[in-house]
Amino acid sequence: MNILLAEDDVRLGKLVAHLLQKEFHRVDWVKSGKEAYDNACLLTYDVIILDWMMPGQDGLTVCKRLRQKGIQSGILFVTAKDANQDIIAGLDSGADDYIVKPFELNELLARIRAISRRKEKPLEEVITLADLTLNLNTHVLKRNDSIIELTKKEYHLLELLFRNHNQVLTRELLFEKLWGYDTEVSDNALDALVKLVRKKIDLPGGPSLIRNIRGIGYKVRHSDV
Repeated sequence: MNILLAEDDVRLGKLVAHLLQKEFHRVDWVKSGKEAYDNACLLTYDVIILDWMMPGQDGLTVCKRLRQKGIQSGILFVTAKDANQDIIAGLDSGADDYIVKPFELNELLARIRAISRRKEKPLEEVITLADLTLNLNTHVLKRNDSIIELTKKEYHLLELLFRNHNQVLTRELLFEKLWGYDTEVSDNALDALVKLVRKKIDLPGGPSLIRNIRGIGYKVRHSDV
């Protein structure tokens, strides 16, 4: 599954992220409410693990805003608040489940699996640019009826660009979303990734769908939207 972990406790965040990755899930770990909201709006997640008390915006506010925006990801609150009224407030804000700290890691995994099973199959969500169609549920890219094979990094780059086709995405933002804060990658890693994607999606002799905005970042061509 594609999981967003929003937890400002560094020790707990590292532990949970490591556990989820060992279970072969893809994990984005953020440490503030604003980052959680921004990530959930940029990428499609199966489950969002949301700490209640975070800097900036608390988890309750983030949950309400995500549901108001129409985000359908499963949301699991993780918090030390165990009063009945707090549990009710969390569930009423749009969360699917609630787990109180401290908790057993096996219980966390079980609750994530339960949320995944309960969620109804989402409506097929696709974005079409030029003659390309990106399915955000199946992670499949097609040109007409032909599938274009993508690696995970290639897919996530295209998802970011397709979702935000009306704006330039800065190099800093793309590095953060694709590789994270702490991963050491060379400065030209992004350019190399874009080059690989262009080889797969651009038609011979035609302009590239992905435009390089010099000194800023990348976007997809307005003329193809």
